[in-house]
Amino acid sequence: MTHTFKTTTVAIGDLCPHPANVRTNSPETYASENIAHLKASIAVLGLLQPLLVQKIGGKFGVLAGGRRHAALLELVADKTAKGFTNRTNIDCRLVPDDCDVTTALSLAENITQAPMNAIDEFEAFARMMEVDGQTPETIAKTFGTTVAAVKGRLRYGLIHPDIRAAARAKSITLDTMKAFADHPSQEVQREVFEALTREDNYVQAHTVRNALKSRGVQVSDDIGAFVRKDYEARGGAIAADLLDEHSVLEDSALVETILLEKLAAAAEEARAEIGFAWADAVIQYDYAAMADYGRVYPGPVEPDEKGQKRVDEIAAELEKLEHEMENEELEEEAYNELYERVDALEAEARDLQEAYGTEDLSRSGVIASWSHGKISLHVGMVRPEDKAERSGKGTGAPSDRGAVDGDQITYPASLTEDLKTERAMALGAAMAMHPEATLDLTLFKLVTDVLTSGLGVTQAIKVDARQEYRTHAKMDEIDGTSLEQVAEAHDALDLSWADDAKSPADQFALFRALDAGEKAKLVAYATAATTQSCFSRDRQRDSLMHDFEVEIMPDIRAHWTPNAALFNRFKKAWLLKILGEELGLAQEAVTLASSTKKQVVEFCDKLFAEPFATLTDAQRAAVAAWCPPMMQTAGVEPVDASEAETPEDETDVAEAA
Repeated sequence: MTHTFKTTTVAIGDLCPHPANVRTNSPETYASENIAHLKASIAVLGLLQPLLVQKIGGKFGVLAGGRRHAALLELVADKTAKGFTNRTNIDCRLVPDDCDVTTALSLAENITQAPMNAIDEFEAFARMMEVDGQTPETIAKTFGTTVAAVKGRLRYGLIHPDIRAAARAKSITLDTMKAFADHPSQEVQREVFEALTREDNYVQAHTVRNALKSRGVQVSDDIGAFVRKDYEARGGAIAADLLDEHSVLEDSALVETILLEKLAAAAEEARAEIGFAWADAVIQYDYAAMADYGRVYPGPVEPDEKGQKRVDEIAAELEKLEHEMENEELEEEAYNELYERVDALEAEARDLQEAYGTEDLSRSGVIASWSHGKISLHVGMVRPEDKAERSGKGTGAPSDRGAVDGDQITYPASLTEDLKTERAMALGAAMAMHPEATLDLTLFKLVTDVLTSGLGVTQAIKVDARQEYRTHAKMDEIDGTSLEQVAEAHDALDLSWADDAKSPADQFALFRALDAGEKAKLVAYATAATTQSCFSRDRQRDSLMHDFEVEIMPDIRAHWTPNAALFNRFKKAWLLKILGEELGLAQEAVTLASSTKKQVVEFCDKLFAEPFATLTDAQRAAVAAWCPPMMQTAGVEPVDASEAETPEDETDVAEAA
């Protein structure tokens, strides 16, 4: 049976909900935030579709159009809306009282409306601006949305017609079509589209974006933002977008020229300040290409009286700042500010106590590159033709502190001393776990000190039976593996002879009666307690301890694990460098580049506590072996994670950080 409903007008105040409306039990449908765009549209354009109503008592129940009814009521209540009161009449279609399919009518009204095609919506917004003369602001007001949201839709509606037609025909996906909006020029869009579809290849969104990158630089990119002012001053062409951040600097050659000029200026400034012989600039620092370059480092110097006074002031302030940073209630922003202050002070102290030699300055220079969204300076570089013989003279071999340029990992004095302590503890644990070897070392040290020249074969251990006192800034926060291993070794000792009630002679008699293996454990434990704070040994300076450490502790990670306490003392850039370059986790480093330092530290802490199941074999091996280089036993080859698998379109870590 076909139903026809006559049209009528009803005052807004005479409308009420109909019990047969299928959305009656979904009040969230009528919430203000869900009908804001509808309210805005009715306010500007009026009611475009009549309500379906039926008489209920003295009122008219809204059978279909409940959201429009709710929007009308809000307009009545809104004192700023003009022309809407309870007496305002609106168009309706009247359902007879004897109609027995009211629920079906309400349901049909709500489910038979096909959702609007996304491309239709984009093009409609574009026509409103191009044909109707509307602006993004007036369109936003009409639909109760933001200007940014309107501009986003408009960008897609203004993509080249051929590309929109391909999306309608499903030759490309909607996401692929949207990717073309990364460049505002329809001509560029068409050229790229034709090039990518020339051989009927399946075109993907990331392929489109990569192709468009060669046609200019977005002003929102770090390089685009860096050179934009100079680019505009030189009259460089800009493809303007409705959203400014998507505008494109079309002259890539000019962008590169300006960037190189700025890099060269920064390199020259650093050269003049420090006194290097030359300065150079490259857009991206290629570590492979620079493999043949040498490098010189500043050596320690005694500061003058004024400089020493400043060093003492810095030391006092650093101690105060480190104490403040231990406050667990400290807000992250305040913590980061303190951390940056510590970095600045340590750098200042380092500059006061280090300097390049005259010979090194005469042959070395500065290379500026673009990294981490800013200028990075690589200082002390020596060209291949200027490299000195490997005699070590004048090369400024790197100390524990490492390089001084901003993207290199350095080890401040306070951290260096603490890492020495942690390595000594790990070595002590290894000694306690290798009692026979340590017994031989102790006896050898004892007899050689007495029977040879008396100069001693090593100063790394003491045999005068006094436990070595080791200092550490944050002993309660370090990894406890070595402490636990030493405690287990202690628990396994036979101390039946150590009875304070007995005389030393009686104790000695009981000690002599012990099994040789038990004696070895006791001597090893005692010797382990005398190991001094240390880093890996130089074979030429201490061949005894170098070879002994290689034997009993080939891998420090068996006794020590990096944790949050260590990572907190590294800069965020250093952590990203370790993840991307040393552990082969480049994609993770890219992702974390936009995170806070606290989040990066938490990630590293979890990674080393229990390597993730998603790691490749190479990445897992790198995580299992990593430690600060001077802590590992000399002679052990580091794990190379550079061949770990990474996505083909991986972004360089330095560019994302």
